[in-house]
Amino acid sequence: MPTAKELLRFLRENGYEETRQKGSHLILKHPTRRMLVLPVHRGDLPRGLFLRVLKDSGFTEKGFLDS
Repeated sequence: MPTAKELLRFLRENGYEETRQKGSHLILKHPTRRMLVLPVHRGDLPRGLFLRVLKDSGFTEKGFLDS
């Protein structure tokens, strides 16, 4: 599983921008898609959380792995 930093890099490359942060939770916005909350902790993201963030952002695991 990827780390939060790797997922954040992917989301930035696809149009998401950081708007604010509260503690370890980073708030990301996209001009046409929904807002995301990404918890930024050390180590790998749990698989379920990783897949939920991708689904909420409109991407798939395959799309993430291909990039």
